[in-house]
Amino acid sequence: MELFEILTSAAFWAAAIRIASPLIFATMGELICERAGVLNLGIEGIMVAGAFAGWIAVWAGLPLWGGVSVAFLVGVGLGGIHSILSVPFGLSQHVVGIGLTLLATSATFYTYRVMLPEVSTPPKIDAFQPFHIPFLSEIPFFGPALFQQTALTYLAFILVAVVSFTLYRTPLGLAVRAAGESPAAVAAQGLSVTAIRMGAVMVGSGCMAVGGAFLTMSAFDSFFFDMVNGRGWICIALVVFGAWRPGKALFGAILFAAFDALQIRLQQTGIGAVVPYQVFLMMPYILSIIALIVMSRRAEVPAALMVPFNKGER
Repeated sequence: MELFEILTSAAFWAAAIRIASPLIFATMGELICERAGVLNLGIEGIMVAGAFAGWIAVWAGLPLWGGVSVAFLVGVGLGGIHSILSVPFGLSQHVVGIGLTLLATSATFYTYRVMLPEVSTPPKIDAFQPFHIPFLSEIPFFGPALFQQTALTYLAFILVAVVSFTLYRTPLGLAVRAAGESPAAVAAQGLSVTAIRMGAVMVGSGCMAVGGAFLTMSAFDSFFFDMVNGRGWICIALVVFGAWRPGKALFGAILFAAFDALQIRLQQTGIGAVVPYQVFLMMPYILSIIALIVMSRRAEVPAALMVPFNKGER
């Protein structure tokens, strides 16, 4: 009975959408990279850097959307490092990605200590506040769940639509998908596979950084260490879960977020008094692994994913 009441509560689904929002940004970013043929394992570090950059920019005096822009540009810059090393130089995408995560995370922590050496408690900012969309927010159940979120949550759903439209309805999207499937065919059309892949990685990394910025500028109002807490790795799994399609990846992000919101509420019920809380913390990851196994068996991996391309070679 308690489980049914939780799952039919508008507040529960509002929380699930809020938890899913940073995952949506980062998952779309990773999907763009992988569709172009590049695995970006730097996602965790890029999200940390984006979280810090957006927050510190607003704390320094920029408006909220200025902080979002700074986070995006920081992500683009880190994506540029990844793309230069992994695309024209052809270095291992696994090694480059993990190295970028270590670099971005360490640089963020160092910058934090340099800029705020005497601060024991991170200062707070005036974060994004929920915006109630007129009329829609008054719809029973759906209004509180979907249309009383912050602006960044609405932007996350808009991003899914933009990525989907771009990939499947524009020449640019066709070129990106072709770069991840048959780069030789792209080169035969006179297009630069290197430029397409590098551009995709940079734009995708910018989206990842905005996902990190959501945590400090919308979910919370401050920055603290370990706040990303493995969300980047989850997003890589969500791309596979969604079979490299934006709509399915969106569903996966909401599903994981629902599991996460559910475990928090179950800890507060009678079950939480009997079952150790560690079990609840594991639950969203266990259920996500099961869902990933079921869904990924039919997934078709981009044929040229992680395959370096050198013009003229077969």
